[in-house]
Amino acid sequence: MTRDLIVEADGGSRGNPGPAAFGSLVRDSVTGKVLVEIAESVGTATNNVAEYGGAIAGLQAAVEIDADARVEVRLDSKLVVEQMSGRWQIKHPDMRDLAKVARAVIPAGQVSYTWVPREQNRAADALVNEALDQFDGSTPVRITRRYVSEMNGVAREGLLDSVPELQARETTEDTLHTQPNVMIGWAD
Repeated sequence: MTRDLIVEADGGSRGNPGPAAFGSLVRDSVTGKVLVEIAESVGTATNNVAEYGGAIAGLQAAVEIDADARVEVRLDSKLVVEQMSGRWQIKHPDMRDLAKVARAVIPAGQVSYTWVPREQNRAADALVNEALDQFDGSTPVRITRRYVSEMNGVAREGLLDSVPELQARETTEDTLHTQPNVMIGWAD
């Protein structure tokens, strides 16, 4: 049986262009449980670049959880949704490059893109703001939280739900402050 995952992604820029970040989370579509959250600053960029970054990070996280899963990516960016769905042309070369990266992460038949109102994207938006609030303007910030351990593609949710102490140990939060000029996830 094919697993269905939901990616909720967002990006923002304070200044547009200005300090920018993205946030992304992956949910199990059946249980609604958040499996992973990612937030990352991307330096000075536009909100559109950050929105694409959120989609790419979410797709990468979904593939790490289950490479065969069907993935629905939900964004409040009409631009990214329409471009990635093939309904709008991608005129800007930077956006074309980002769309190419996103398309390389997962086969087109396994992914769909859905526009959602901003109010329905609050969790991803909160991750964007968390990364922006921690960003000092020079040292990139990356936050990753994993809530369910995956072992050989099989979630150990039942075990984690029944043993709170184990659940606490399996939940990890890493905040990485890397050297300037390091962009994670956008290299060809």
